[in-house]
Amino acid sequence: MLLKRIIDFIIPLIALIISSPLFLLAAILIKLDSKGPVFFKQERLGKNGKIFKILKFRTMAENAENIGLGLASAENDPRITRFGRFLRERTLDELPQLINIIKGEMSLVGPRPLPPEYKNKDSSSNKLLWHKRLSIKQGLISIVDIKGRGFVPWEKGLEYDAWYVDNWSLWLDFKILIIGFLVVLSKKGIYGDW
Repeated sequence: MLLKRIIDFIIPLIALIISSPLFLLAAILIKLDSKGPVFFKQERLGKNGKIFKILKFRTMAENAENIGLGLASAENDPRITRFGRFLRERTLDELPQLINIIKGEMSLVGPRPLPPEYKNKDSSSNKLLWHKRLSIKQGLISIVDIKGRGFVPWEKGLEYDAWYVDNWSLWLDFKILIIGFLVVLSKKGIYGDW
């Protein structure tokens, strides 16, 4: 696990340095496209249920989580800004999570961090899976992402996350990163029922 922590610091740091011009360009275009902050911050459940603030590039109108579909979004959601749509389709809105990883709040690979409200989806039938899911750091990319992203039903996603925890290895993380990159390029499953 020490090697995973080292990887979770070095790779995101290098990626952040390399992508810093992209960060600057995205910040300028977000500000030109709509009023509001550059970053969207939201509480998420981390390891052992600890709450942290996840960072994303803002892709919706200001305070969008309080109108329309709330925390959910749809493909033609009118709250999504023009540049926000571009960022979402390429999953570039997730890039600021490199900062969460460097801070030790997240990992490159692991179950995707969910809002605290999702804890209410916990039922007696999936309690063990839920606790297993939260036993490790949540990730920028997950096995659920490579299995269908937003099209994977909630219960099946919990099963995939629990399988990942039980079968974790650096090799598995490497495979998920490579396949996940290809999935992101395909743009499939961005909007789903998660």
